[in-house]
Amino acid sequence: MYKMKEFIITKKVAKHGKQAILVIPKILEDELKPGTLVKVSLEVVKEVENE
Repeated sequence: MYKMKEFIITKKVAKHGKQAILVIPKILEDELKPGTLVKVSLEVVKEVENE
């Protein structure tokens, strides 16, 4: 039987060229191997002021 695992991460959105990205912490590398199906839900905690 498969047991669902849940991780809650609070991250600052990074920039990669013109794209905004989220970087997954290395500590989760073993849990989130390539091909793993994940459900992602985003909640904006604080918006960035104009820079």
